[in-house]
Amino acid sequence: MKKVGLFFGTFNPIHIGHLAIANHLVEFSDLDEVWFVITPQSPFKTKQSLLDDNHRYQMVYEAVKDYPKLQPSKIEFDLPQPNYTINTLVHLDEKYGGNHQFALIMGEDNLKSFHKWKNYETILDLYSIYVYPRISNGEIEHQFKGHPKITKVDAPIMEISSTFIRKAHNAGKNIRPLLPYSVWKYMDEMNFYR
Repeated sequence: MKKVGLFFGTFNPIHIGHLAIANHLVEFSDLDEVWFVITPQSPFKTKQSLLDDNHRYQMVYEAVKDYPKLQPSKIEFDLPQPNYTINTLVHLDEKYGGNHQFALIMGEDNLKSFHKWKNYETILDLYSIYVYPRISNGEIEHQFKGHPKITKVDAPIMEISSTFIRKAHNAGKNIRPLLPYSVWKYMDEMNFYR
């Protein structure tokens, strides 16, 4: 059975921090693959800076095409919106459950608010969670400390954000070193975030 880590995000745009964390997980944990699950834009929120789903998928595809253990996923594009992680997990189990075992990947900052997620207890009962370090404030809820389903991964701390990249690019700064070359090329050709 293939063990797949699900790395959820808008990836607006995907950057080298995302790749470094995902690659660390497939090389230094028991995960066989990491799928980048691109979260669609909620119909209830309008964010001008959020690119169309398919453009963000294309950038993730460009970023991971040379890494066989990393895959782009548009699984949430066809699910009812707004979508909740539990619904995506149920859908993935129905589609791939026979040969795939799914786990969540999240930053330490997300673990701090995990108790607010829809059906978080069910997620914790049925799925493992791999937590990578983030520089953040606040305490992790006591029920998550030392939990057998939560694995803290000693991945590099990558404090690069897509928000910073968008703002810096819009301001005319050179942010090329923060992106895989193919992502930078696509973003530049499409004139995104200007």
